[in-house]
Amino acid sequence: MAHSHDHSGHDHGGAGHMHGATDKKRVLIAACLTAGFMVAEALGGLFTGSLALLADAGHMLADAIALGLAWYAFHLAGRPATGQLTYGFGRVKTLVAYTNGIAIFAIALWIVYEAWQRLLTPAPVLGGPMLVVAILGLLVNIGSFLVLHGGDRESLNMRGAILHVLGDLLGSAAAIVAALVILATGWTPIDPILSVLVSLLILSTAWSLMRAAAHVLLEGVPPTLDRDLIATDIQSAVKGVREVHHMHIWSLDGTSTMATLHACLDEGLDAHQAVSAIKKRLASEHGISHATVEPEFGQCADEADDHDHEHEHDAAAHHSHHH
Repeated sequence: MAHSHDHSGHDHGGAGHMHGATDKKRVLIAACLTAGFMVAEALGGLFTGSLALLADAGHMLADAIALGLAWYAFHLAGRPATGQLTYGFGRVKTLVAYTNGIAIFAIALWIVYEAWQRLLTPAPVLGGPMLVVAILGLLVNIGSFLVLHGGDRESLNMRGAILHVLGDLLGSAAAIVAALVILATGWTPIDPILSVLVSLLILSTAWSLMRAAAHVLLEGVPPTLDRDLIATDIQSAVKGVREVHHMHIWSLDGTSTMATLHACLDEGLDAHQAVSAIKKRLASEHGISHATVEPEFGQCADEADDHDHEHEHDAAAHHSHHH
């Protein structure tokens, strides 16, 4: 088992390291449980004619793949950064979480379509065997859920994995209810109806996971932080900082946060001291462990460049106008 070593200096303390290693093991156990039972459930669904079982097997297939990908993402994230991938592979986990969301979406839509077909032309369902398979499925899913539940709840990758298993749990529960209704009353439309309900629940969770992952991929400010407030805080808390601008805050993987900013300083201030004071403030007050601070005196270097470009542009325009 490859332990994750973070050579990039963003992992302070061993907590993240420990979580990564145990989460990886948890995800692998859940992937094996899910994949093993998915085959049994698919066969059960075909044998009994139950869409709810087939729907749950469909979920479990996506989940086995997703959990396998999640495991691989944890495995990759442990690799050190390279000359090409200077931040390392941390963001692979977020990509996987996003891809997972899309996969769940597609499967849920397929189940809704399939259920509609079933309601138009009802098919016979064997309630007894369906109930047995559904109960076994529920037990396997509870096992997977308990294994994953002890993991790091902050990790998007882990959240994605838990969401998948939660979807399976609901699917198994729905299949049990459908089987009981069919055994008691013989009313088979309950099977497609409940499979649609499960799909709708899963669609909403997939959507929230995709939104969270997309926010990280678009390098949005983490939801718990407010960029403008942080800039104001630095201006008021760090002596000699006149203004903070060009500030960017983003997260690599939903857990480690980074920032870049320009700090306009009072004349004669020690730039090195000011920068380290700003970095300390960002780390202690806002949990931003990796910051790049550009100190400035007088005019902002970027604005000076823009100014020069404007002059060149005006001169060129003036020149062409004369011709």
